[in-house]
Amino acid sequence: MAAKSYLDLKKEVWDTGRCSGCGACVAVCPADSIRFSEGEMGTAPKSNGYCKQASDAVPCGACYGACPRVGEQPSETIGTYLRLASAKAVRDIPHRQSGGAVTAILAHALDAGLIDAVVTVTHDPWTKKPSSVVITRSDVLVQQAGSRYSWWVPLLASLKEAVIRRKFQRIAVVGVPCVVQAVARIRASDNDLLQPFAKAIRLVFGLFCTETFDYSALVNGKIRDQYHIEPYEIRKMDVKGKLEITKQDGNTVIVPLSELDACIRSGCHYCTDLTSVYADISAGAVGSPAGSTTLVIRTATGNGFVESAQRNNQVTLAETVDTAAIEKLALAKIKRNSKK
Repeated sequence: MAAKSYLDLKKEVWDTGRCSGCGACVAVCPADSIRFSEGEMGTAPKSNGYCKQASDAVPCGACYGACPRVGEQPSETIGTYLRLASAKAVRDIPHRQSGGAVTAILAHALDAGLIDAVVTVTHDPWTKKPSSVVITRSDVLVQQAGSRYSWWVPLLASLKEAVIRRKFQRIAVVGVPCVVQAVARIRASDNDLLQPFAKAIRLVFGLFCTETFDYSALVNGKIRDQYHIEPYEIRKMDVKGKLEITKQDGNTVIVPLSELDACIRSGCHYCTDLTSVYADISAGAVGSPAGSTTLVIRTATGNGFVESAQRNNQVTLAETVDTAAIEKLALAKIKRNSKK
């Protein structure tokens, strides 16, 4: 049976509002035919109409094979793991989110030659507008640390630059659950067009996520207009059952999630995965004391990266994770979105 083409993906995912916006289809399309239009809240990708398979009967199916919204969604709360830990970065990370452990582990991996690139999210420090990026230096990674994952961005689109154009072979990907699910599908696929991506991805860091927000809708429609906070005043944002905005002056503003429905991508309402259960390492603020990062170390690969950072005095670990707090939030997400 022929592989499914972008027409099937469009029918099953794009046209039904299920698209997560992860950017995987943009990255893996060999014809460069798929893209996201900037500033279009909640939209699916667009195609220029050319598809190797649909147009020329050349086997492809890469976009369909990589999509995290094809098939069943995960139903686990925490998922399988080797160990749990609360972690803190030893090095100074100026814009650290919770304990800064994710940045510390990845910065050490770059310095030690364990990876040669990180596909992640950056943002403009003044406007906070996000974009995906490929980072190859630890000092740049440390400067880019922060809570930029609260914004929606087609992060995996940058995989094309990292793998196809720049030929990196030891890549770490840091992303929210839909990104992690897409990478898991790429890694598990027998599609020859996905193999270069699968072979190049060495580590997947998954982040806890309840939902992501459209930049324009949240900044202009909510934070600026209703809460009178300018983007440059924001030090960090965190979503833990509510949106916590920490300002540069240290004050915290709480925005109930019930006020933010119009700012959330429609595809987020189909996600039942809080803790990125298919990652090598998952990380979040829930379950650890303030100032620490919860690490869910799931694979031997992930454990090797953590142990290397710990051995080289880049992170400190404590076995003090409140799994009940994680499960409560994860179950709430499953209950909220599993009926979609």
